[in-house]
Amino acid sequence: MTPAIPLELTGLTKVFPTSAGPVTAVKDVNARIREGEFVAILGHSGCGKSTVLSILAGLQQATLGGVIIDGTEVTAPGPERGIVFQSPCLLPWLTVRQNVALAATGRARDVKGQPVEHYLDVVGVSDAARQHPLELSLGTQQCVSLARALASEPRFLLLDEPFSMLDSLTRFDLQDTLLGVWESSGKTVVMVTHDVDEALYLADRLILMTDGPAATVGDVVEVPFPRPRRRAEVLAHAEYHASRRAVIDFLEYHAHQSRPSPLDAVLARQRPTDP
Repeated sequence: MTPAIPLELTGLTKVFPTSAGPVTAVKDVNARIREGEFVAILGHSGCGKSTVLSILAGLQQATLGGVIIDGTEVTAPGPERGIVFQSPCLLPWLTVRQNVALAATGRARDVKGQPVEHYLDVVGVSDAARQHPLELSLGTQQCVSLARALASEPRFLLLDEPFSMLDSLTRFDLQDTLLGVWESSGKTVVMVTHDVDEALYLADRLILMTDGPAATVGDVVEVPFPRPRRRAEVLAHAEYHASRRAVIDFLEYHAHQSRPSPLDAVLARQRPTDP
């Protein structure tokens, strides 16, 4: 059976007015995201990744095209979409538990969610329930942000470079936490990142963005590593280095258009058929 396509980006274009005239950030972005899939949008800084995610979340509106959920265009935030930003964005005067409870109380009345403690436990911060955000490390704050997003029981989890401000060891730990959450929940995840290794470790597919302005989808790559995934097994996989090289070559090519395209048979082999 062909997987369902609950989330689509169709001709998504965003133009920003500036003093020098209109600037097209992203142009004609098209993507189809399957139910329960983990997709990473990957590209250089400034390529419009976060703009695409912001439109997905309903925080901005597309100039042309749009976001389709189950056949209906959406242009505003909705309870079916939870988002985690690059910075934690927690309310500092509330405790960890109160921050997460605030999201839980916003659930639709007919949705019976888990108690707040469940979400704190899932991301490993139950011991910090009575503390305030400023008493916690940045990594722990991001775990709380993830717990808060999960507490609203969203169908789609949107992640805007949530680990980019963290040191390497903390980032690895939180990647594993996120992977465990996704494996156990089955949610559809769209994650923006510029970290190639992070994208290859976490995602089912990579949406590779060309450089801006007028950035668009340059290619879509199927990640070849089986699930469930463990970091050591992914790094030892026979196709890991070739996959990583192909993605880096794509990004370097679009940063230096004067060079001939380096995309080779490795990337072509991984290009998925249209579902």
